[in-house]
Amino acid sequence: MSYPLATSSWDQLEIDAIQRVVSSGMYSMGKEVFAFEEQFARYTNSKYCVMVNSGSSANLIMIGAMFYKKNNPWKIGDEIIVPAVSWPTTYYPLYQYGLKIKFVDIDLETLNFDLTALEQAITPKTKGILAVNLLGNSNNFEKIQTLIKGLDITLLEDNCESLGATFRGKQAGTFGVMGTFSSFFSHHISTMEGGMVVTDDQELHHILLCLRAHGWTRNLPKENLVCGTKSDDFFEESFRFVLPGYNVRPLEMEGAIGQEQVKKLPTFVKERRANALHFQELFKNHPLLTIQKEVGESSWFGFAMMIKPSIDLDRKVIVKQLQKFKIECRPIVAGNFAKNEVVKYFNHEIFGELKNAQHIDKKGLFVGNHQYDIRGHIDLLAKSLSDFESWKNN
Repeated sequence: MSYPLATSSWDQLEIDAIQRVVSSGMYSMGKEVFAFEEQFARYTNSKYCVMVNSGSSANLIMIGAMFYKKNNPWKIGDEIIVPAVSWPTTYYPLYQYGLKIKFVDIDLETLNFDLTALEQAITPKTKGILAVNLLGNSNNFEKIQTLIKGLDITLLEDNCESLGATFRGKQAGTFGVMGTFSSFFSHHISTMEGGMVVTDDQELHHILLCLRAHGWTRNLPKENLVCGTKSDDFFEESFRFVLPGYNVRPLEMEGAIGQEQVKKLPTFVKERRANALHFQELFKNHPLLTIQKEVGESSWFGFAMMIKPSIDLDRKVIVKQLQKFKIECRPIVAGNFAKNEVVKYFNHEIFGELKNAQHIDKKGLFVGNHQYDIRGHIDLLAKSLSDFESWKNN
């Protein structure tokens, strides 16, 4: 493509990191992963980080951890509020743990929670809010925290698309009790596959460590908040299982690559923001399209565009026009997820009409952003969508 959706962020440093692991002969989770976890926790200003094999797995163990904490754990049937627009693996762990999923509409400008709808959706049955920071854009956490102040509601974050975003100077993904991140190829950093959960809660950290690796005690400290005190007899302790966990451990290669990527992350985010300034300038008054409104400081995963509600135009016409210029595009994440057939399996409720989610489902798309200067690509994008009258009927 002339303007691709995603490109590699690696150079020789990542290749050398892979070779370091190959030369060591130790490929399964070990010191390289642990070193990356320390670096990532520092970057997000979190006490703890647990790396797993994907952002999807990060969501899975984050939700699972809420069931095994000692005080006020979640239970099957508890109501969790989610935005109607996200990726499937925001929702699947909630279904898999038997939670009731309440879909709430999104804001047509920010693409995150419609805060008025969120406030109205909260009931005495609500036990959690899973906020999704979409396409690099933070939610307004000041407002959300005000809504739940004094209530028995736990805030969690799916920040898989928004590494590096901040709100009031604080990293997105760190406002909730736990937050998840992804290091998939097309994301802000790439470790081939990979995901992270961050938290400041020591008990949740210990539970996450246990859930990540079979539910056993091997990776827990001797004194821990899951099983208490581990035995000093390594043989007896080595195959001790205390939680119904998974094997979602990352590889040492992913940890080694991550160490190089996180060093570059501040520069990556700076470049993405510079590209975004150019995009905003070119599209702020577009006659056909609206663009995503920034909350705090976005890390600009990509550039979302929505056909204005007042304009009667099939999105296929725009997609065709972009393809003519070799510009790769996609729907905005999964659009209105509540429309999908899979939802029939969920214990769920749709709060309100989801009219904004449905609008972007039919009228929205996004193009890529990159960790280097793509202002020329953005100029091409603007050119392809200029002179609307000349191509809209083609």
